[in-house]
Amino acid sequence: MGMNLGGSRAKISPEMNVTPLVDVVLVLLIIFMVLAPVMTEAFNVRLPPKDDTDEQLDQANDLDQPLVLAVLDDGTVEVNSVTIEREEIPERLRRMFNARPDNVLYLDGADEAQYGAVLTAVDLARQAGAAPVVMITKKLE
Repeated sequence: MGMNLGGSRAKISPEMNVTPLVDVVLVLLIIFMVLAPVMTEAFNVRLPPKDDTDEQLDQANDLDQPLVLAVLDDGTVEVNSVTIEREEIPERLRRMFNARPDNVLYLDGADEAQYGAVLTAVDLARQAGAAPVVMITKKLE
């Protein structure tokens, strides 16, 4: 930083030395000019084809309707009336939850469904991030 000591009066007037600032800005400009062509390169991605179950689940994932996981008498699992395999529950529910503002899941276990099958479905739904899991009951009439 340079200073001007003006003669008889000792009034200090600081002056900023902008040379280092200009040097740094020019170096950054050169770096960005060299990196710009590298950052615009693209690469091809091959995505797996979407199967029919994915399309059905996308249609069933209406944001105005609650997300219902049903365990039927024979142990099959349905999400909003679309049958899915047990191994696919966490991955598919996770994708459905990402499209929703909340992770509320309603569980509908059939009366004749095995207790272990219902608990397994609940555990798989919890792995997908379902919180809370709400049990559906029938109204007493």
